[in-house]
Parts: sequence; C-alpha cells; structure tokens
Amino acid sequence: MELVEDGEDRWRIPKSGGMLVDGLVFASEKLIVKAKEDRALDQVANVAHLPGIVGASMAMPDIHWGYGFPIGGVAATDVESDGVVSPGGVGFDIGCGVRLLRSSLSWGDVSASLPALVDALARAVPRGVGGKGLRMLSLSDLDRVLAEGARWAVEQGLGNERDLECCEDAGILPGADPDAVSDKAKTRGAPQLGSLGAGNHFVEVQVVDEVFDPLAAEAMELFAGQVCVMIHTGSRGIGHQTCTDEVAALDRASRRLGLVLPDRQLACAPVRSPEAQRYLGAMAAAANYARANRQVLAEGVRGAFASVLGRGPGTGPAPGGLGMELVYDVSHNIAKLETFPVGGRERVLCVHRKGATRAFGPGNPELPARYQGVGQPVIIPGSMGSASFVLAGRSESREISFSSTCHGAGRLMSRKKATEQMSGQELQRQLARQGILVRAQQMKLLAEEAPYAYKDASEVVRVCQRVGLSRVVARLRPVGVVKG
Repeated sequence: MELVEDGEDRWRIPKSGGMLVDGLVFASEKLIVKAKEDRALDQVANVAHLPGIVGASMAMPDIHWGYGFPIGGVAATDVESDGVVSPGGVGFDIGCGVRLLRSSLSWGDVSASLPALVDALARAVPRGVGGKGLRMLSLSDLDRVLAEGARWAVEQGLGNERDLECCEDAGILPGADPDAVSDKAKTRGAPQLGSLGAGNHFVEVQVVDEVFDPLAAEAMELFAGQVCVMIHTGSRGIGHQTCTDEVAALDRASRRLGLVLPDRQLACAPVRSPEAQRYLGAMAAAANYARANRQVLAEGVRGAFASVLGRGPGTGPAPGGLGMELVYDVSHNIAKLETFPVGGRERVLCVHRKGATRAFGPGNPELPARYQGVGQPVIIPGSMGSASFVLAGRSESREISFSSTCHGAGRLMSRKKATEQMSGQELQRQLARQGILVRAQQMKLLAEEAPYAYKDASEVVRVCQRVGLSRVVARLRPVGVVKG
C-alpha cells in the first residue's frame, strides 16, 4: 500500500483497486509510525471501499487498530447515492463519549480534601465489568431512557436544563427506536444505568493547568487553577449487545445485496434500506442510554463533592456552592445524518465517527448560544498520568474532515503488553508519588490502562490544531482518578 506525504501532518493513501476514494490520515511523522506498525492504515484503505463514500476515508492522529474501521476513523457516505451505514464505523460501545463538569472551586479549595474526595467518588460511582448502576430500571422506564436520553434523567431530578443545553443534540439523538433493541440487550442494560464499566473508562478530578485561548475559555467558564471533573463512559452492556446483534443482521444484508467488501467486519447496508433503518434506530436508542448514563453519573459526582466539601448544592450560583455545571458532553462513537458540501452542493451524509469527535465551528446553528462565538467544546482525555485537553471546533474542519477531530490519546500498546511492563499496584504507587491518587477495583485492569500504553495526547491535539480540525483551549492535569 502506497503512503504519500500530502502536506504538514497529512498523509494520503492513493485510491487503488476497489477503493472509491483516497485515504487521508492526519498525523505527525512520530504518530504515523505506530499507524503503520499496527496495520491501522490497511483499515483506512478498506473503509474507502464502502458504497457511497465521499471525500476520503479519514483517520485522526490518535488512529489505531479497531473492528472494521480503525479507531480514529471518519467516513461519510452520500445517502442519495445509496450510501451505507456500517456498525463497524460506530463500534461496540455505542455513544461512548466524554462529559466535563467545571466547578467554582480552585485547587486550593480542594487539595487538602483530595484523598477523602477520591474515596467518596469511588464509593459513589458504580464500576467494573457487568456491574450494577445507580438506577435500576423497569423495562418501561428503560424504553423511556432509550427514547429520551439525558432528558429522562433531568426529568427525574438528576441534573438541570443547562445540562441538556450543553449536551450534544440537547441530550436526545432523534430517531431512536426502542423496539429495535433486542430483549437480550435490554436485559443487560436495565440494571446498569449510572455505572462506569471498566477498560479505559474513568471519572477523573482535574485542575486547569493552562489556558491557551482566553476567549473560548471564558465562554466555557474555565480558568487556571480551577477544579473540574471528566467522565468517560458509554452505553455499557446495552450498546455492546446492540452492536453484536446488528453486525450479524447487516452481515446477512451485505451478502444478500452482493456488496463486495475487503473485510467482513465492514458489514453494511444502504441507509435507506430496512436493515439500515433498524440499525440506526437501535444505535440512536443505545446512544441515548449512554447520554443518560453520563447524566446520572454526573449527579453522583456532584453528590460526592457536596458530601466531602460541605459546599451545599451541587449546582447553581449560591454563595459557597460548588458551581458544578456542565461544560459539554459529546460522543465519539456514533453515526449521524448531517449536511455537508460535496461537489459544489449540500448533501445529506451518513457521517461515521468511530473514536472521533464532532467539532462544529463557530456559528453552527446546532450549538447553544453560549458557544456560538467560539465553536463547540471538544473534550479530549489523556491518560491517568498525563494531561487532558479542552479543544474548540473550527469552521475550516467542515471542509477538511466533515467537522471531526480526535477523541483521545489513542493506544500505543496492547493491554497484554501493558500488563507486562508494570503491575497495577506499582503503577498506583508511582502515580501517587506524582500527586495523582487512583482508586481501582481490579489492579490488573489498572495496569492495562497505564499512561505508557497511550500516545502523547499533547502531540495528538497539536496535530489537530496544525491541520485545522480544532484549536486548543485549555490543558487539564489529573489529580484523582476512579477506574473500574
């Protein structure tokens, strides 16, 4: 496979064989090396075979090997030209994403209480493989969550209207069809709402370390020295089971339709087909569960802060309050119908973002009024021992990447290899010496998520800024981490 340098931090895979478009990878010379090593570039080329694909098969700088699509993959298909949707372009953790809560607290307000605070968060946040959540749902309530997303939680008294204003799609992805979600998926999801899960999911207490874009930071109400909390999780068992169910269904559809694909994991169907419509309805329902899940967890976090710091209500401007308000909540495993210019006119596209984040620029009508002037907040986690970042969407990315940017640091080594480097107990001690307190249920799983297992998030976001996908607003350093 040919790889051609195509400008600063841009690499092109020229169209060949059955590819319908070029591949386009945004990466520095350092980051492209790993993409070559783990064959993720092969997946970029494979995705370029999808019927109806337009522009290019793209990959963000945090690219690494995934199921069908690379993680960090972006692809848009033209609905009018029999463009397809592929579950491999969303992933198994449908609607997985990141939520950032800011507070009115400075590091000086919290530092002495940090051990008690991290312990309280560990008690307040259900986590681990297959664990139960903060809200056990009846099947009728579960159907409401699948249809109403984060709004359901707010109507239960779990949060406020600003939470919905500052959530992608106001917390509800349209088109959800709870009836398209299997009974098995519902059985898995009903007990898990308000839970973290395991793997790379976390609740992290952070401090704003440096502000790079004062205007955008002011709109996001971020300031140097401020205490924030980042929540990273998704749709738990209901999303995984839904993807499992639908990959099988679309694999059958692909073969029935005679679609020729280089990888069976790219199973797909035209967006307007019954099979694709069912998948999109089930996917939207699982994504709504993920949004409600993060909403419920956010209330658990607010409660833990209030109990330890004795600051009164978790939200609102009351004197002495925590001021824990949502900056933004955005998914990075999703497929959505969006309008972009293709060939000189606006087209309805099915945009797959798999380990990639939507990044609308200033003035986009889908953004809340508070962000119209600066662009959409993009929340980028690093790793337990390294900084995370807040970015803002740029108008240029509409033409460059279908308004998409990175989603995190991206793995550098396998989980197995990471556990061979250091035990979870030693990693926990090492991070404590760095001033980062970690609470984990399973030390083996902690070792799998060691900072050295990930790329340098600062390099990833620098590439995104250099090529025009997004701009860096602030850097946040971790001080306390709760893991599954």
